[in-house]
Amino acid sequence: MTQPPFLPFALPDIGEAEIAEVVDTLRSGWVTTGPKAARFERAFAQFLGDPGGDQALHCIAVNSATAGLHLAAEALGIGPGDEVVTTTHTFTATAEVVRYLGADVRLVDIDPATLNIDPAAVEAAITPRTKAIMPVHFAGLAADMDAIHALAARHGLPVIEDAAHALPTTCGGRLVGTLPSAATVFSFYANKTITTGEGGMLVTRDAQLAARAKLMRLHGMNRDAFDRFTAKVPSWYYEIVAPGYKYNLTDIAAALGLQQLPRAEAFRARREAIAAAYDAAFAGLPVVLPPRPPARDGAGDVHAWHLYVLRLADDAPITRDALIEQLFASGIGCSVHYIPLHLHPYWRDRYGLQPGQFPHSQRAYERMLSLPLYSRMTDDDVQRVAQAVRGALGAAPR
Repeated sequence: MTQPPFLPFALPDIGEAEIAEVVDTLRSGWVTTGPKAARFERAFAQFLGDPGGDQALHCIAVNSATAGLHLAAEALGIGPGDEVVTTTHTFTATAEVVRYLGADVRLVDIDPATLNIDPAAVEAAITPRTKAIMPVHFAGLAADMDAIHALAARHGLPVIEDAAHALPTTCGGRLVGTLPSAATVFSFYANKTITTGEGGMLVTRDAQLAARAKLMRLHGMNRDAFDRFTAKVPSWYYEIVAPGYKYNLTDIAAALGLQQLPRAEAFRARREAIAAAYDAAFAGLPVVLPPRPPARDGAGDVHAWHLYVLRLADDAPITRDALIEQLFASGIGCSVHYIPLHLHPYWRDRYGLQPGQFPHSQRAYERMLSLPLYSRMTDDDVQRVAQAVRGALGAAPR
């Protein structure tokens, strides 16, 4: 019997509208940062429900979420001698931007139920050197931002949200990106809930932070390149006022974003439907299903469902690694999110970290895998994954 084609872990959902928008950009002659990047920034603010006025959202398009996190931390003045508290259960980008600035991270454990950063562990890690808190909304489920903002206010600390997984996620009925944080940073990497190939967006209400991030986004120039090159009168002069970076988003990438953003809710709804199908297929098996948002006034918040992270229970008849091998043998891609930072040589050795310091992250890591979850999956694809997992766990087909 012929095995069906390999089902990858993730695929972007690119349609004819995205292709046409990119072609239009190529034909326009403006392929680097220009009018479409500016349009994408405005569209993103509108998507979040920009209230304008004193509460206006400043949206700054960048070439990665890593760049956005770096710009936010730099704009807040974080530097040598400072510390930023964040979770060990994340991709290295969350922490590495702190090291770019010569500061240090204090890694803390996660809540074993939500897999998000534990606010109690955050508070315990705060020292006189702490200059910011950087929570991560893991897999698309909002962290406990009420608790984090409360402790940040008590200690006079800004919050930078790593929202790479969190579009469109809500927390307390509000979209992530509109909470009272100093900055929120989204990712548009190829496997994210919307994509520009590579890209990200820094969102803030702080006009000074936004101005600094815009300045540092493009070499520390005091004039925007787009303005200089489209002016109707000579405007070649600029000054370098800081040693900035090369973090701008191109118009080619922004063209994708302009067409992806209106589809974000449809993408999310399809991901949620796939997650529900997985939940039904795995009910009663020796697994821990992904957490759902907590109920508030009879209704739950919105989960972006960037990832579907399944954890094996102690009585599962197979190890996580063996399950991954069986799925790949069946032509199904999967991944692990994440190998915690405390296990990587750089972070482990710099801070002398041990697995026992992070028991919840360590335990989750040893038992977790991420299954395919993307809007291009067909119902047959979903059932194929579900049946493969059920078979590996010794359950009868459905």
